[in-house]
Amino acid sequence: MAFDGIVTKAISCELTNLIGTKITKVFEPDKNNIILGLYGNQENHTLHICIEAHNCRLNLTRHSVPNPLVAPNFCMLLRKHIIGSKITNINTNDLERLVIIDLENINELHDTVKKQLIIELMGKHSNIILTNNNNIIIDSLRHTTCLENSYRDILPAHEYTFPTSNKESFMSINNFNDFYKIISPELTNNCLPKTISNKFNGISTSFINYIIEKFNINSNNKNDLETLYNYIKNIISNTNSNKLSFDLCYSKDYNLILTDSIQDTYHLNYFIDEFYYNKETFEKFISYRNSLLKIIFDTLKKYNNRLLSINSKLNECKKMDTYKLYGELITTNLYKIKNENSDFIELENYYDNNNIIKIPLDKKYSPSINAKRYFKKYQKQKNALEIVNKQKVETLEELNYIESVIYELESCSSTLELQDIFEEISESDIFKEKLKIKSNYKTKKTKKNKDSKNFNPIKVEINGFNAYVGRNNIENDYLTTNFANKTDLWFHTKDIHGSHVILKCNYNEDVPDDVLTQCALLAARHSKAKNSSNVPVDYCKIQYVKKPHGSKPGYVIYTNNRTLYVTP
Repeated sequence: MAFDGIVTKAISCELTNLIGTKITKVFEPDKNNIILGLYGNQENHTLHICIEAHNCRLNLTRHSVPNPLVAPNFCMLLRKHIIGSKITNINTNDLERLVIIDLENINELHDTVKKQLIIELMGKHSNIILTNNNNIIIDSLRHTTCLENSYRDILPAHEYTFPTSNKESFMSINNFNDFYKIISPELTNNCLPKTISNKFNGISTSFINYIIEKFNINSNNKNDLETLYNYIKNIISNTNSNKLSFDLCYSKDYNLILTDSIQDTYHLNYFIDEFYYNKETFEKFISYRNSLLKIIFDTLKKYNNRLLSINSKLNECKKMDTYKLYGELITTNLYKIKNENSDFIELENYYDNNNIIKIPLDKKYSPSINAKRYFKKYQKQKNALEIVNKQKVETLEELNYIESVIYELESCSSTLELQDIFEEISESDIFKEKLKIKSNYKTKKTKKNKDSKNFNPIKVEINGFNAYVGRNNIENDYLTTNFANKTDLWFHTKDIHGSHVILKCNYNEDVPDDVLTQCALLAARHSKAKNSSNVPVDYCKIQYVKKPHGSKPGYVIYTNNRTLYVTP
């Protein structure tokens, strides 16, 4: 369900246990989040306030987040006004998605100063507002005015006004008949979840959908509606009883349920914390991966176009021997060719049994000049062929490397792995144009990557042997060229992008066949052929694996290898 008014009320009821604690720290990790450090009853707590449109919430958290080196202005203002303040009350109004934290502090004159931290959790209109005891806004995380399609001004030195709503209050309803009287006129026009959400404040459609599915409600008859009403009423009336919990649905959503047992003091808060932490971590991972994929696919397209251009030039170069032949035939027969301009000339080809060959000429020039032009074209394409062949080899190597990076990205499962890949491509000139890397960036990163502490390959124990799997090209290089000893075995899928696998071995140690097979399976499962039925995996001693100077990360050449065929 959404973080609606019912969830807000339940979370706030748990937070009332924080009354009496003091605010010791204030952080603002980004423009949508405020972190408050609290201390009381010999315990430290961390209160997380998020006003991001899709993930707005208020909850205690156990997760730390990185903070900017320079605190933003609103963070500095909060530190000035509320650090050292004691929380005297935490309350909500009806089922409004609005939480008011009453604060009390002693100023320099030993006078008691009261302030309020107001948290509005209303999607894209969410905000965090600090007011004084006269209800005047000291400042807010977001400033809004009536000129920006807002019905109130949220600006410093303005009086704070609560958000208004035309919806009914569910908590003011005494019985089912009143509930039915409110929703019955709309039931014929709209679906039930939307009707209740539009009519009553703080109740989300996802919560109503959950109740409908839970009790298998298929109609709008009174009995079903009364069941729905009683469930909502029961949940709301128990928001302060420590008997509420969350049910995590198959749709990866949560919903409030009533339990028979008493839950931990901050059970709801920490559930919300874990749920949104995992959700945001996944969203950040997807966003980060997609941004990297866009950079890489754009670069891949650029190099594919370059390859097409190179192949086109190579096709042109196929004509160079013909141009040489035309030039030789014209020069050889120049003594008997009339010195006049024409469109073509027919001569005997002494390379082809003196068969007649028709040679096109440029009418603007004499035959002798046409011959020189043909020799010039031949020489130009001969020189071009040497250069373009070299360019094709380099381009194919670069395309092969780009495809290996794409495989790495598709195999990633965490943001840390994505960061490793970003560092890898940041060091490559291939992606320099897209990343706009500074000239000194490469040196700094290279120095960092030489430190083995930055590598964390996958370790697998196989019948007493230790095998290591690289997660990206940088780790593959590290495993093969730095980590492995000459006596170790190296595994890699044959002509298929994948991870390097190192099996640690002692000198002259016999490795059982089943261990070799398991290592080959590791290499196959961490390759682009992981879904294939028969994967060839090459293996050899590490002393036969070499990395050419200046080659791309992860690229090696090897000899004295054997091949195993496995099914991942």
